[in-house]
Amino acid sequence: MDVRDEEAVSRFVERFAAQLTEAGMQRMASRVFARLLASDGGSMTSAELGEALQISPAAVSGAVAYLTQVDMVSREREPGSRRDRYVLHNELWYETFTRRDQVLTLWEKTLREGAAGLGEGSPAGARIAETAAFFEFLQGEMLGMMDRWRAHRATLDLP
Repeated sequence: MDVRDEEAVSRFVERFAAQLTEAGMQRMASRVFARLLASDGGSMTSAELGEALQISPAAVSGAVAYLTQVDMVSREREPGSRRDRYVLHNELWYETFTRRDQVLTLWEKTLREGAAGLGEGSPAGARIAETAAFFEFLQGEMLGMMDRWRAHRATLDLP
């Protein structure tokens, strides 16, 4: 069994969390998510997260509330205990992109209705119609990409 270099784990967590924050995720949620990702079991208790990240229970609670709301983690009760564990979803990235596809469908519908209401011949209507067409294209590409990912993942030597 490999010995974990906790300093390397910490560097990874902070670096990836910073990138997630730059992409728009809340800072503390980014840190908690990255730390869960770096845990061997993909789950940790509030106390474990607080200790690993040197943050307060309130900070853990707020971050987990956000991550739960956006379906990136779930809360599970430890058998025979009052403690909750925060768990990454299986196939997290696949699920995240699938949910994003649902959002894009909703946006595309609203954009198409907006373009029709504004008149596709008007500058605003044309811009909105182009945005709707982009989301439609993106969805088609994402479906194909997810199919290719599943086929590719099957060829990888992953647990």
